[in-house]
Amino acid sequence: MAEKSREELLKEKLFIRRKNGYQRIDEETAEKAYSFCEEYKAFLDSGKTEREVVKFSVDLAKERGFVPYERGKKYSAGDKVYYVNRNKAVIFAVIGQEPVAKGIRISAAHIDSPRLDLKPNPLYEDAEQALFKTHYYGGIKKYQWTAIPLALHGVVVKKDGSVVEICVGEEPGEPQFCVTDLLLHLAADQMKKSMAEGIKGEALNILIGSRPLKADGGGELVKLNIMKILNEKYGILEEDFLSAELEVVPAFKASDIGFDRSMIGSYGQDDRVCAFAAFAATLEADRPKYTVVTVLADKEETGSDGNTGLASAYLMYFVEDLAAMQGTSAREVLSNSQCLSVDVNSAFDSNYPEVNEKLNAAYINYGVVVTKYTGSRGKAGTSDASAEFMGKIRDLLDRHGIVWQTGELGKVDQGGGGTVAKFIANMNVDVVDVGVPVLSMHSPFEVVAKLDVYMTYRALCAFFAE
Repeated sequence: MAEKSREELLKEKLFIRRKNGYQRIDEETAEKAYSFCEEYKAFLDSGKTEREVVKFSVDLAKERGFVPYERGKKYSAGDKVYYVNRNKAVIFAVIGQEPVAKGIRISAAHIDSPRLDLKPNPLYEDAEQALFKTHYYGGIKKYQWTAIPLALHGVVVKKDGSVVEICVGEEPGEPQFCVTDLLLHLAADQMKKSMAEGIKGEALNILIGSRPLKADGGGELVKLNIMKILNEKYGILEEDFLSAELEVVPAFKASDIGFDRSMIGSYGQDDRVCAFAAFAATLEADRPKYTVVTVLADKEETGSDGNTGLASAYLMYFVEDLAAMQGTSAREVLSNSQCLSVDVNSAFDSNYPEVNEKLNAAYINYGVVVTKYTGSRGKAGTSDASAEFMGKIRDLLDRHGIVWQTGELGKVDQGGGGTVAKFIANMNVDVVDVGVPVLSMHSPFEVVAKLDVYMTYRALCAFFAE
């Protein structure tokens, strides 16, 4: 082999070396990534709503020794606790060896995803078809939600406080639902519209039945038959929809993508892919040096407002309780703390190269993405991690042999997006976004690379270990 020239050696020393992760890992690591993602796919199929993610993660955490957090109780190093906020957000904590006054290690991800929510008065009949009216949640391309199989998940709370859980469309043999679309032969006018206008939000109505109740006369017999079925199965009345949270989600199961099975396609990977990585790393934390706190939050897709979103004070209250337990202040704890906001970034898509600036785009199979800042255009709505904290994270990832990259969410004037990082930063915590690059983000079927999922998990493990 010819010796490298002086210029080649100098380039190796001075230039950033971007290389596909599979060129940087051995076969054993690749096998671990594939194996880890089998657990992740099970997590995706079991948790298509924030309530289901909370239940799934708490059940698993209890098997691993976590117990409900009790305010005012004294906890020791290695103790593992969880706190559930209104069944739609959850905090897991592992008490560290160092006093919390020296800071804690926080990871924050969100477990809500774009979807269709039923309106408070959803059920109606038109042209002898029964339908549910919906109000879409989060950012969606409306046309993507037509003509695909859909499932119904959620709860109905009756006036007496009893809760009825509903999940239809996921198991073999169960009925599924859909939003119909106009046939091409009659769509001349529709096809002239922009993609944003082709399907109206008020047209995202779910087809749920067509068979009328057998009767001598009367109207709305299809609707009546549907209510009869729902009443017999769930004991609910039409007015019970007024106090329900029912979400319509794709009925797809998580599946391998590609002949090489190197990717995963599924609904809800923004941001449940990062939530799973953070949660799995938390389960592995055992008597960490610093107390580990992982929060899986709701409402990020609509701005993190509400009492289960991270704009709420429940995380702050939890930290205040930890501080009080050890006779210090939340101000002292948070000012010395560090956080990885674990959220996805957009992966470079060769079908749409024009929206990205290649030098600063994230690529699948290049590892966990470190995103210094998010926001839109002039960095609006970002926390923008400091150079000092970026330096610490670079060193951490390199020392642990983790494949990583940096990325922005598209070209400067193209658009942008936000994460929960700014809400943690507002508590005077050092924070930066890390996560998985995603293809087809916010669609009903998003795609991620298994290597990137595994490296995000390993990044969280390293963060918690130091």
